[in-house]
Amino acid sequence: MKILFLLFLLPVQLLAQPFSQTDIKRWETKAKQVTIIRDNWGIPHIYGKTDADAVFGLLYAQCEDDFKRVEMNYIEKLGRMAEVKGESALYNDLLIRLVIDSGDAMADYKKCPLWLQTLMNAFADGINYYLYKHPAVKPALLNHFQPWYALLWTDGSIGAINTAGVNETELKNFYTGGNAVASTQKEEDPTGSNGFAFSPSITQSHNAILYINPHVTFYFRPEVQMASEEGLNVYGAVTWGQFFVYQGFNEHCGWMHTSNVVDIADLYAEKITKKNNILYYQYDHLQKPVIQKKILLKFQTGGSVQSTTINALFTGHGPVMTKRNNQWLSVKANNRSINGLIQSWQRTKTKSFAEYKKVMGLLANTSNNTVYADAEGNIAYWHGNFIPVRDKKYDWSRPVDGTTSATQWKGLHTVDESVHIYNPANGWLQNCNSTPFTVAGSNSPKRENYPAYMAPDGENFRGINAVRVLGKEKDYTIDKVIAAGYDTYLAAFEKLIPLLVTTFEKNVSATDSLYSQLTEPIGILKNWDLRCAENSVATTLAIEWGQKLIPKMIKSADEDEYESIDQVKRTEKFIAVAKPEDLLMPLSDLVKELNNKFGSWKITWGSINRYQRASSDIEQIYDDALPSFPVGFASSLWGMLPSYNARYYPGTKKRYGVNGNSFICAVEFGKRIKAKSLLAGGESGDPNSKHFSDQLLMYSKGQFKDVLFYKEDVLRQAEKTYHPGQ
Repeated sequence: MKILFLLFLLPVQLLAQPFSQTDIKRWETKAKQVTIIRDNWGIPHIYGKTDADAVFGLLYAQCEDDFKRVEMNYIEKLGRMAEVKGESALYNDLLIRLVIDSGDAMADYKKCPLWLQTLMNAFADGINYYLYKHPAVKPALLNHFQPWYALLWTDGSIGAINTAGVNETELKNFYTGGNAVASTQKEEDPTGSNGFAFSPSITQSHNAILYINPHVTFYFRPEVQMASEEGLNVYGAVTWGQFFVYQGFNEHCGWMHTSNVVDIADLYAEKITKKNNILYYQYDHLQKPVIQKKILLKFQTGGSVQSTTINALFTGHGPVMTKRNNQWLSVKANNRSINGLIQSWQRTKTKSFAEYKKVMGLLANTSNNTVYADAEGNIAYWHGNFIPVRDKKYDWSRPVDGTTSATQWKGLHTVDESVHIYNPANGWLQNCNSTPFTVAGSNSPKRENYPAYMAPDGENFRGINAVRVLGKEKDYTIDKVIAAGYDTYLAAFEKLIPLLVTTFEKNVSATDSLYSQLTEPIGILKNWDLRCAENSVATTLAIEWGQKLIPKMIKSADEDEYESIDQVKRTEKFIAVAKPEDLLMPLSDLVKELNNKFGSWKITWGSINRYQRASSDIEQIYDDALPSFPVGFASSLWGMLPSYNARYYPGTKKRYGVNGNSFICAVEFGKRIKAKSLLAGGESGDPNSKHFSDQLLMYSKGQFKDVLFYKEDVLRQAEKTYHPGQ
C-alpha cells in the first residue's frame, strides 16, 4: 500500500515517459537559458546563450507547433513506417533501411566532433523535454528521441533519398522472387522550387536581394529564427525535426536550395555466381562473397505488430536492389553523412562569400543546387555539390559494369569544377529545377565545358518564364522581386493554344457537330493572354485540357526518348506529331465533363481550384462540403512561377492544393536586413490556434508579411514570451 501511495504522488510525466531524473534536471537547467518569443504571426524567435541552447529551444518550439510531423519524419527515416501505417509500407521501409543504416548513424555519432555531438544532444533533449512536459501527447511510435537520429537525415531536402531510379516495386519484386520490371508509368512532376538572386547593379538600393521559393508539400517547413550569443542569428525555413535552417539567411549571407538531377547515385550490373551455396560477385577478376544482412521489419496488422526478416544482399558497391535484363543491380549512393550535417549547420553561420565557399568545399550537399546572395553584394549559383568523379567513357545514366574498378568513383569534383557562376554581368540568377545552362541567360555556363553526368537537367517552362521575366527590370526592390516571383504567365501554352486554335479553324466546319460545341471555348482561348487568374474561364479550359494531353505526350515518345528529353522538348515533339483528334477530342470531352459536373462549362478557375485545410492530419481529407478558398495560381508544370499544385480527390468535383509555394521569402541585404515572407496557411498545425490559418487569405492572394529579424522589432510585436516548459 505504501508503494502504491508513493507511486500515486509521482508526477504523471514520470509514469508516462521513460525519462530519468538526471535527464529532467538537465533539461530544466537548459530551458532557463532559452527564451522563445512568439510574434504576432506565431513565428518562434529562439534566443539562447549557446548554439546548443538555440537548438534545444528550436526543437521544443517545433514540437509545440506540430509534433506529429516531427515524429513522422523520423519514423520514415528509421524505416519504421509499416509499424504505423501497416504492411503496405513494408518495402518502403526496406528501401530506407538499405540506403540509410541506423547502425552507421549510431557509429557516426560517436565519431562526430564534440561541438556537433553537443548540438545533436540538444536536438534530442528539446524533443524529449516537450514530451515530458506534455504527457497528453501520445507519439505514434517514438517515445524517446536519440541524438543520432539527426544523422539519419543530414540534407533537409524533401527528396533527400536517392536510389538511382530503383523504385519500391522493383525492390519488392527482387526480394520476394517476383519478376522485377522497371516501372514504365510516367508522370510529369509538378513539384520543384525557384531561387532568384539580384546583384546591386540592378537593385534600387544597390544591395543584393535573394528570393526564396521552395515548392514542397504544404506545411512541410515552418518559419523560424534562432539566435545565440555564440554568433548564430539565422532566419528561414526549417524542415520539421531538423535543427538547422535549410533555406534562409543571416545578417551576411542568404541561400536558397533547388533540387536537381545531378548524377549522385549509380547502378552497377553485378556478375553473380554461386558455389557451395555461397553467393559471389566478380570484381577485377576476383570472386568476392556477397555480404548478407538480416533486416528485421515490423508491421502493424489487425491491431497487433507482426514481423518479417529480409536477407538483404550487398556488394562492394552497395545494396542489391533489383534485377533487370536478368542482371542483379546494386546501388552506390551517399544518402547521409557527418559532413552533410556539418555543412547544413555551418552555412547558417557564414559571414562572407569566402566563408560560404569554404563550407561548400565540404562537398556533402547531395541533392541541391544553391542560389546565393550576400551583404557584400555577391550573387552566385552552384549546380549540385556532392558530385563523384567518373570515367567519361561510360554512360552513367544507365547501369554500368560492376565487375571492374574502372567504374569506381574516383573522388569528388571540387567546388570550382562544378557548374557554377559568380556575379554575372546581367545582374540576376535563376534556377527553377532546370538546366544550369540558362541560369543567367546569355551569360550562363556552357554545356560543352562539363561532363554530361554533372548537369543532365533539361529545360522546363518555369525556367523559360523566369529568364523572360527577370531580364525586364533594371531597378529591383523587394516588392518588384515578389511581383516577378508571382508572374502568372503559363509559358507551356505558348504553342499549344495557337496549335489548338489553328487546328479547329482548319479542320472543323460550321456544319460539323464539334463546331457548335467548341466554337465559344476556342474563342475564349484564342483571346486569352496566357495568364492564369481566379476569375478566368480560359485558365480552367487550358489547364484541364492540358492535363488530358499528358498521356498523349507520353505516348508520342518511346521510353528511351522520353527519359532523354526534357519537358519542353517532349511538348515540342508532341506538337510536331499531334493529329486534330489528339487536340480537339480532349477539349470536347472536357466541355462535356464540366457541363455534367457544374451545369456549365463556363467555370472560373477559382471556382474549382481551392485551398482547404480542415484538420491537423498529415494526410488531409478534402471535402467539397467543407469551407474552402479560391486560389488563382496554377501548377508549375505549366510554367507558372508561383506554383500551386491541386488535385481531384475521390468524391470531389473541385481540385484542392497539396503542394507548391510553401515558405516564400524575399530578403534584401545591406546595413540592415529587410525581408518579407509568407507561409501556406500558418505557422501552427493546431486547428484551435489562430495561427493555423491566419496567413491563408494572404497566401491565396500572394500578399506578404514583414519579417521581424531584429530583436527590438520582435519585442514590439511579441504575442508570447516564455522559456521552454512554461
